Amino acid sequence: MTKKSSLSLLALAGVTPYNAKKDEEYMSDDQLLHFKKILNAWHEQICTESTRTVDRMQDDAANFADPSDRATQEEEFSLELRTRDRERKLLKKIERTLKKLDMDDFGYCDSCGEEIGLRRLEARPTADLCIDCKTLAEIREKQMMA
Repeated sequence: MTKKSSLSLLALAGVTPYNAKKDEEYMSDDQLLHFKKILNAWHEQICTESTRTVDRMQDDAANFADPSDRATQEEEFSLELRTRDRERKLLKKIERTLKKLDMDDFGYCDSCGEEIGLRRLEARPTADLCIDCKTLAEIREKQMMA
């Protein structure tokens, strides 16, 4: 699977970067709809990839006589399954974010309550911390590991 950038996430959803109107309230209905489209498209894309992986693994599963061919196939399947496991965790995060959208709790930092910001959310729609709180959390994490 190729890694998707935030711009391709926007393209995947068929949207362009959001341009807030003058005096538009943060997390207006239009903004919420914008992020809902992005999250739903991302969710759908991951589910499609998952289905494609299962189909491919069923079709490609072969009992190779050569042990190195069999080992190569098993390693490819293993790598693919690890990728899908990471995506499974991401799906849960996307689903939690969609629930936050429905509960009008989207776009605000879970730590300080400040606005996360449109550009940060477009880059990482599942962000639940503003950039300042995320930076502090990463610094704390580094200190705990040292």
